Amino acid sequence: MQTNTYQGLQIINKTQSITSDELVVEAPLQININNESYTVVMRTPGNDQDLVLGLLYAEDIYKNSLPIPFEIIEEKSKIPSIVNVTIAPNILGKGYLNKRTLLSVSSCGICGKQQLEDIKVSGDKIEQKIFFSSENLLKMFAPLQKKQETFKKTGGSHAAGIFNHQFKLLASREDIGRHNAVDKCIGSLLKKQQLKSGMYLLVSGRVSYEIVSKAFLAKIPVIIAVSACSSMAVDFAKEFGICLIGFTRENKMTVYANPSFLEKK
Repeated sequence: MQTNTYQGLQIINKTQSITSDELVVEAPLQININNESYTVVMRTPGNDQDLVLGLLYAEDIYKNSLPIPFEIIEEKSKIPSIVNVTIAPNILGKGYLNKRTLLSVSSCGICGKQQLEDIKVSGDKIEQKIFFSSENLLKMFAPLQKKQETFKKTGGSHAAGIFNHQFKLLASREDIGRHNAVDKCIGSLLKKQQLKSGMYLLVSGRVSYEIVSKAFLAKIPVIIAVSACSSMAVDFAKEFGICLIGFTRENKMTVYANPSFLEKK
């Protein structure tokens, strides 16, 4: 269940009436690793296994290509509220040592970090260069928008999509949290062993540090956003070798980092 109907008092030109709106569902999900609580995320229910896989990948907890047991431990109103993944201790990544002890809310992907050092991301700069035109980027939004069923009903969900070098949509997911939608896409491609084919990450909202770091860990060299980019997102994109593009709408876009990816006219 990704939407639910709520009543409200609508006021138009001082005239009041009762209205029924579909709202995007936001619900907590407790993630256990080997039957011990790891974190709680606020998310839109659906594709929860993809969400967990993408989150564990981004947190350097599990990057193996082999599937891991995923079990729903508890449900509330038919929505999973506690899940458990079983990972052999000898293959748990270093990220498991940095357990999230705080709630990670849908609007903030780093709320569960314990200290400033935890937001650092290490790894070699992305050296892969792919060249594209601005026209091709704008064309990619149409197939993603067709997949945004929850947004069409509520206007309250974000979407993310990952495309290959031929601009084909490989995965798309919606969620009330921007970073959750990205995790779900990455998790989906991990299950299908197609993550290496991901070249472009499209997001329906703004881009923060968290989304840039997820793209970097997934080795996706280009991020395209409908809305704004934060200063930290731009700084990290420059450092990571990621082409970061914001305000991509109505035949316009602003390239904030690594514009050399764009084909010269």
